[in-house]
Amino acid sequence: MIRKLPVVISLASVVVAPRAMRAQGEAAVAPDSIVVLGLRRVDRKQVLEQSGLSPGRPLGYRDVQRAIQALYGTGQFADVRVAQDTGQGRQLLVIRVHERPILLKWAVRGVDKVSEGSVRDKAQLAEGRPLDPAAVARARGRIDSLYRAQGFYLAQVKVIDVYEDDSARVRVIFDIDEGHRVAVSRVELAGNTHLPTAELVDQMKTRPEGFWWFRSGEYDDEKVREDLQERLPKHYGDRGYVDFQVLDDTLVVNDTTGKATLRVQMSEGEAYRVGTFEIVGNRRFSTEDLQQLYPFKGGDHSGFLGLGGAAQGPVYFNQAHWDDATQGLRTLYYNNGYIYVNIRSEVIRRRGADGQPVVDLRWSINEGQPAIVNKIEIAGNDVTHERVIREAIVLLPGDVFRQDALLHSYQNISNLGFFQQPLPFPDTRPANDQGDIDVIFRVTEKHTGNINFGASVGQGTGVGGFLGLDEPNLFGQGKKGHFQWQFGKNISDFAITYTDPAIRESRISGTLDLHNSRLRYTIADLGTVHRRGGSLQLGFPVFNDRYTRLFVSYGIDEQTFIGGSITTAALTCQNCVRSTLGMSLLRDTRIDLPFPTAGTMHSIGISQSGGPLGGSGDFQRLDLEGRWYAPVGQLGGSTNSAPIKLVMGLSTRSGFVFGYSPFFDQLFTMGGVQYGIPLRGYDEFSITPHGYAPAASNQATAASFGQAYLAMTGEFGVRLSQMFYMSAFIDAGNVWATAGQFDPTRLFRGAGVGMSIISPLGPIGIDLAYGFDRTDAFGNPDPGFKLHFKLGNFF
Repeated sequence: MIRKLPVVISLASVVVAPRAMRAQGEAAVAPDSIVVLGLRRVDRKQVLEQSGLSPGRPLGYRDVQRAIQALYGTGQFADVRVAQDTGQGRQLLVIRVHERPILLKWAVRGVDKVSEGSVRDKAQLAEGRPLDPAAVARARGRIDSLYRAQGFYLAQVKVIDVYEDDSARVRVIFDIDEGHRVAVSRVELAGNTHLPTAELVDQMKTRPEGFWWFRSGEYDDEKVREDLQERLPKHYGDRGYVDFQVLDDTLVVNDTTGKATLRVQMSEGEAYRVGTFEIVGNRRFSTEDLQQLYPFKGGDHSGFLGLGGAAQGPVYFNQAHWDDATQGLRTLYYNNGYIYVNIRSEVIRRRGADGQPVVDLRWSINEGQPAIVNKIEIAGNDVTHERVIREAIVLLPGDVFRQDALLHSYQNISNLGFFQQPLPFPDTRPANDQGDIDVIFRVTEKHTGNINFGASVGQGTGVGGFLGLDEPNLFGQGKKGHFQWQFGKNISDFAITYTDPAIRESRISGTLDLHNSRLRYTIADLGTVHRRGGSLQLGFPVFNDRYTRLFVSYGIDEQTFIGGSITTAALTCQNCVRSTLGMSLLRDTRIDLPFPTAGTMHSIGISQSGGPLGGSGDFQRLDLEGRWYAPVGQLGGSTNSAPIKLVMGLSTRSGFVFGYSPFFDQLFTMGGVQYGIPLRGYDEFSITPHGYAPAASNQATAASFGQAYLAMTGEFGVRLSQMFYMSAFIDAGNVWATAGQFDPTRLFRGAGVGMSIISPLGPIGIDLAYGFDRTDAFGNPDPGFKLHFKLGNFF
């Protein structure tokens, strides 16, 4: 059986007036009376009103034709006939009708492989009204098209009418025999002489069925359309075949097996080389600047305003590269205020001197006038002060409108975390006749403050509970308040933090922290530590950059550390005081926190503890961190729901301690996820300055800690929502006894998959990782999997 696109022919009704009237031509007849026969539920008066006929008025055959058409138009009648009759010397006009039955109910049956709801949506019959046979036929055709679109080319739809006793009412049943889904067993391409069939089929989503489950060969009309109208033309266009066309496609189906062959007839045309290139109409940017966007450097492109220079051999035209370059040109203008620019991307075909096909390329630019931001409006902020939102907006009234600044402003407002996600993209509207525009940011407040309590597992203290109060938008001014109390057999931790991002409405931020904690570590017999103290940090903008800040901090702690397996003369503190002055530089452009999907974060920090500041010890600490995120793509999403985002991430952390530190928590240890520097796939404390220690998690020693470390992670992540994230990752890291022994070529490796959830009980993290460089007690390779779990406020 050969299936091609259906052809629908609409037949117009032919209405014929009584023969006697047609014979009389235009002569009119005035009936003495009009008789209506065949009525059961429609009133005679209604028929006469709809027909426009009345006794005693002269009627021609055109009047009768219009009357018949009007009665058919009511939808009440399946048949209408008009005749003349003469009886007892009187002229009678007889209208004989046959009423359509009323549709009581309609149903579908036999639906199994397709959603019944989607089938019913295709039918769309109105119950309680006269049955329209044409509507039933259309419904049947739509159902058939639905099945064909989903690959059920053998499906058959029958219409069954079930009449009531009086035949005035009817029930309609669409009886469906779904048959088998058509499976494409073969794809035949004809007309391809330059590119092999196997390569072209690989570009298509419609592929022949194969041995593996993911090669089912299921036929889908939409995928075929995309293959023939988008994917194949793009593949050819990227190789210079700009005249490529699909001439015909046919699906040949075996009625018995449901197997099908897709036959595609195509015309490749010829591969076009790149000829000359010119830019016309540019005033804002020089030709030399715009030529940097040209994607075909190195070919034959001399000519007026072209690149000139000696040819490097033929360069073949690539449609995708040309489109990307044109979009880059538009973006350049948009980011400089020329939002009304009109760029015509011209591809001019010709024959070269050697008879080969060539395309000359041209950007014809009509720049227009740059748009100026007239005013910026904010709508929907019922709680958050307008000043807080305006601080996040990098556009200012009077500035030249820039698309990148609008996007950054949108991302900054979204990152505040005070509003419902996804945040609507800003609107723009003309402000005046000069082309200036107004920008409107619309937000919807969400509940930000919360009281949380629950259980926690982590930081090497075992199971505990926590009670916390967080408000990231105190008084609607973006100030942050945080109170937390963790409690349990091995933990008593009290902390309160207050952050003001704009002290006295300036660009200076401040954070005050007070804490008092007692921790008895159950992991590796670390002992008990008691800390109490506080810190003050001030942040200042630098480089006139909204994303870069310099932080200066001072903290003082009284610490007592006793007991445990790592207690030595060097790592024992009884009422020790740590006085620390620190400075750090941070640049953070990440978006979609807490699971970023784009942007970077770079941080460098240095601190001095003890020495001239007083207190115990005398050491300096250097911390370096970098995180990079790049979006890969997204799935789904609408105005009411955020899309699933795919992201690639790379992060690296490093730290160094110089001098004498009696505080073991200022040194570095690696392995696991509960204490120290995480390295998944390995036990806690198992990565030491002396190599891998398989028994270290049972009892850590002073030798488990080092003064330098390096940790790196590469990941492919799937951000399902603002609260749910999954990833596949590769970790690598090591610790060294001193900074002088730092060797980034000697790293331990792990890889695995993980899941992170922000729950009402706090963050939850689960990771399954494979440690490649693990060994047994005798030093023999012993790689294996390790499951890591973390619950609570430490994540």
